[in-house]
Amino acid sequence: MSLCCLFCGVDGTFTTRNSRPNIVLLMADDLGVGDLCCYGNNSVSTPNVDRLASEGVMLTQHLAAASMCTPSRAAFLTGRYPIRSGMVSPYNLNRALTWLGGSSGLPTNETTFAKLLQHRGYRTGLIGKWHLGLSCASRNDHCYHPLNHGFHYFYGMPFGLLSDCQASRKPELHRWLRIRLWVSTALIGLVPFLLLIPKFARWFSVPWKVIFFFALLAFLFFTSWYSSYGFIRRWNCILMRNHEIIQQPMKEEKVASLLLKEALAFIERYKREPFLLFFSFLHVHTPLISKEKFVGHSKYGRYGDNVEEMDWMVGKILDALDRERLANHTLVYFTSDNGGHLESLDGGTQLGGWNGIYKGGKGMGGWEGGIRVPGIFRWPTVLEAGRVISEPTSLMDIYPTLSYIGGGILPQDRVIDGQNLMPLLEGRASHSHHEFLFHYCGVYLHTVRWHQKDCATVWKVHYVTPKFYPEGTGACYGSGVCSCSGDVTYHDPPLLFDISRDPSEAIPLNPDNEPLFDSVIKKMEAAIKEHRGTLTPAPQQFSVFNTIWKPWLQPCCGTFPFCGCDKEDDILPTAP
Repeated sequence: MSLCCLFCGVDGTFTTRNSRPNIVLLMADDLGVGDLCCYGNNSVSTPNVDRLASEGVMLTQHLAAASMCTPSRAAFLTGRYPIRSGMVSPYNLNRALTWLGGSSGLPTNETTFAKLLQHRGYRTGLIGKWHLGLSCASRNDHCYHPLNHGFHYFYGMPFGLLSDCQASRKPELHRWLRIRLWVSTALIGLVPFLLLIPKFARWFSVPWKVIFFFALLAFLFFTSWYSSYGFIRRWNCILMRNHEIIQQPMKEEKVASLLLKEALAFIERYKREPFLLFFSFLHVHTPLISKEKFVGHSKYGRYGDNVEEMDWMVGKILDALDRERLANHTLVYFTSDNGGHLESLDGGTQLGGWNGIYKGGKGMGGWEGGIRVPGIFRWPTVLEAGRVISEPTSLMDIYPTLSYIGGGILPQDRVIDGQNLMPLLEGRASHSHHEFLFHYCGVYLHTVRWHQKDCATVWKVHYVTPKFYPEGTGACYGSGVCSCSGDVTYHDPPLLFDISRDPSEAIPLNPDNEPLFDSVIKKMEAAIKEHRGTLTPAPQQFSVFNTIWKPWLQPCCGTFPFCGCDKEDDILPTAP
């Protein structure tokens, strides 16, 4: 009886530490660390995520490897800083993948945790957002597709949700560039009409060839950009099952229910063998599409409604694990890819998340609000319920952690920046193995974090910070997202904060009020030099050529350019 109680769960499921658990990874999109009740929010109800936290371990200094979705997700899947795989941009315009018809993506020589677990006999599935590329050289080669990165099954958006996916919403992708393109088109198009005035007024003769040339120039210029930007909803907002396009354009009002249905079906299908389910939410990215029953459900408008619908979906997945008696034998992890998007506005209404006491948000390089994210692990009978860990941890740590519990072998031919979290989560270690963490904005190193081994102090140095607009507002409202270069402030000497005492980064330290200032800066500079010595050249996935839209790479259901289909049924799970 004693042995039975020691090695078996309450429901009788065998749960020895050495057995391979099922793994469910839940990643929100642009969720602020302050948007959850368990992290201090009192205006939005998140009982299901809170349940995870109370039944598991909560990390309070959990950090994304980038403050934008594409590089952050690349680091999450590979356990490596995105600069190592070329998944960072040298430009301010394209810091995440912008076109399904582009030729950039997560390189095929990168080994994801899904591939590691696939080799260990796991059934692996990705439901939801991918946003790490699709094709390389031809429309259907799908070299960057999830199925080529270790997933047996994919259902979701190979891109991600945008306001452009809902026709009635304000454009999101390159909005200011598109305004400039419209203005430029109007100016060029005006030239032939202006040339007609002196011709018909007989002031002087203008050859018809000149007028025709400018008219053709205006038409070609308009066609060159409108063929991509004019059809963003059709080109980017598509739904796929494995390699097949299911909806083009996607019916955004139904997609959340379809994703949930697929996740529950995946659990049911593979409940008798070890599985990895990566549920990558489209919530809470704009345009904040929520079911009718959730509209007006929260105290925080459309954004709060969307958070509460996401929490309901988390609850449905947890209920499925309970129903199938899998909970005790399943590691569940919840996080977000980056912090809340402060500049996301509709008039005066905030459409982005709340990052709690932390400064900054999505896209802001090293400011804490853009990179500090929720981190919750639940594994009954293995992890102590209700534990809170304040040590620095990273999304990159998921890679070696899953490799460890799934019996995988880490690649030996490359640097893995993540650390196995199990000793920390189980209480066998009291300190994180991370001494230094490097916070990039695109290809530019903005910030370094130093966790001293001999004490609890966490120092943070900013070499570059974005310029907020309007000044003092805490965000870049003039551009929609802050710059990594150009419109930034370079600090010499750098800004130094003691994050362990000043997590909101309100009081910069200097040699006058911090006697260790010079020694800390020297230590950071030595760490940067050592870190840069480990970097090797990688093909730039965000080069100009890779990021532009290419008609021959555009996924198309039908005959290009007349793309469109709807092959999805209408059997949907019931809302509460």
